[in-house]
Order: sequence, then C-alpha cells, then structure tokens
Amino acid sequence: MSAKRPNKLHIKTGDTVIVMRGKEAPTRDKNGNKVYTKGRVLKVFPKEQRALVEGVNMVKKHTRPTPNNPQGGIIEKEAPIHISNLMLEDPKTKEPTRIGYKFIEGKDGKLKKVRYAKKSGEIIDK
Repeated sequence: MSAKRPNKLHIKTGDTVIVMRGKEAPTRDKNGNKVYTKGRVLKVFPKEQRALVEGVNMVKKHTRPTPNNPQGGIIEKEAPIHISNLMLEDPKTKEPTRIGYKFIEGKDGKLKKVRYAKKSGEIIDK
C-alpha cells in the first residue's frame, strides 16, 4: 500500500486560531456573547493533520529527574489538536472564519497565491 500524500492545510505556523471543538470549545458569557479560546500555532504536523497551539489542550506529563530538570515531577505542556477543530481568526472582526485562496500580483509583477478570510475578504498572507 502506497503512502497517502497529506492534504494541504489551511493553518500555518504563527497563525492565530480559535478552538471550535473539544475542551476549549466556545462558551457563552452572562450577556449571551460567545467566548472563544484563542492561541498561536507553534508547530504544524501535516501527516497527522494536527497542530500544536499555545495554551490549548494542556496535558500533564510525568517526568524523571534529568540533568536538565534535576527535580523531575509533573510538567504541564501542550498536546497537538486536530486541524478540523481549529478555525483561523479573522484579522478584521476577530471572529472565526473560513479560508479562501486567490492570486494577487506581487511587487515583482508575478502572481502570488495568498490566503484570505472569507468573512471580511481581508488578506491573511502579507
């Protein structure tokens, strides 16, 4: 069986994303407004379709004493979360948005493929 080529992901390292499902799913405050959990993408794993998001999906890891960490003990760290549970934050409205692709003319006159927010039309890749 041949290895399947991983899909191209809509999220890149450094993007600000909103968690839509899981422990950090959106909740409502007293006024009925949605409260989102946001974070910056630290690393993307395309083959596993997962991303490591800062401050999201925290897990406790039991570690042995090492030269770097002579105390050992329990460390809290981020675990990867599936890409389908994340949406990019719209740069204009700060709401979750879907992503579209279009070609714009760059400084050198060549066409450049960029991502844009479907909600506001704002270009995400500069």
